[in-house]
Amino acid sequence: MGTIVITGASSGLGRATALHFAERDWRVAATMRAPDEHPELAALENVRLYRLDVTDIESIERARDAILSDMGAVDVVVNNAGYALTGPFEAATDAQIRREFDTNVFGLMAVTRAFLPHFRGRRAGMFVNMSSTAGRATAPFLSPYASTKFAVEGFSEAVAFELRELGIQVKVVEPGRFKTDVGGRSLDRASRDDLLDYEPAWNRFWKAWQAQEERQPELVAETVFGAVTDGEDRLRYLVGKDAEWSVWYRHEHGDDAYMARIAEHYLA
Repeated sequence: MGTIVITGASSGLGRATALHFAERDWRVAATMRAPDEHPELAALENVRLYRLDVTDIESIERARDAILSDMGAVDVVVNNAGYALTGPFEAATDAQIRREFDTNVFGLMAVTRAFLPHFRGRRAGMFVNMSSTAGRATAPFLSPYASTKFAVEGFSEAVAFELRELGIQVKVVEPGRFKTDVGGRSLDRASRDDLLDYEPAWNRFWKAWQAQEERQPELVAETVFGAVTDGEDRLRYLVGKDAEWSVWYRHEHGDDAYMARIAEHYLA
């Protein structure tokens, strides 16, 4: 067994992953912005909570130092913290777009950089970066979110080359639609009262989006565990039949056919 750090572990995929590893005798450093609000997690055997806001460099460094002091060594870091924005791009504010990138991209990079000296010194370690199907095959009204996930994909692939000779692995988990706060009650919408031209298409999209099956986050947790323990030199792990279909269809039929099919599904 080993020690794993998970960002955004208060709910959804992060919480499910923390519980999954703890149940298998891993030591879990579960990080979140407000650990005091989750005493039920702190009470679990093998789980310790740490305050970490991925948009705050000082909190990342404090959490890292505390984790290494408490745990001695870390084997895996799961970059899971995320924020999702939907709606017309034209309606998105600068603050919303910056929050999207600060959380999903720059926060992920900052956490990675914070733990790299530890991994490099040990010549061992693994980063598991939580991406999305939207990082390889997009849908309407997800432009800032999809942009961040495309960035995560590119960053992960490139940095994996840099780190492999140092004994450090990078893996990417790409879920489809799952029942989480990011895709549910915490989903932020860009809208403006004076910008109604997009409403007919948005309403069709939202109806189709809500009708999709939402799988339980435990399936993602199982995939993360498999990625960490399978011993394979493999970069990407799709999760869910919708994720597998999206990537397969685009690969098999090409970009134009994929975009036509997605437009028919969400906007027709």
